[in-house]
Amino acid sequence: MIVTTTPNIEGKKVLKYLGLVSGEAILGANIFKDFFAGIRDIVGGRSEAYEKELREAKNIAIREMCDQATALGGNAVISVDLDYETLGQGGSMLMVSASGTAVILED
Repeated sequence: MIVTTTPNIEGKKVLKYLGLVSGEAILGANIFKDFFAGIRDIVGGRSEAYEKELREAKNIAIREMCDQATALGGNAVISVDLDYETLGQGGSMLMVSASGTAVILED
């Protein structure tokens, strides 16, 4: 499935717009990951634990969005928007949402 942030795909014609599709993922950060991420942040390093969680949440949200598009008969999702939020006390949870328009593109 083609997934793009652009409203069209060069060289491809949209045959039918199927509607809005979305996917969400909410992941909790493990207390040990929080502790070690805090230490890395203090010494100026990158937080691999959070980066990994963020990538995983993004992949889940996009996969759910694509599953919805497939269920509608689509072969692409255009105008995709990704949003990132922290939830819970002290931002202990991470939410990623992906939304876009499911379409049928010409072959």
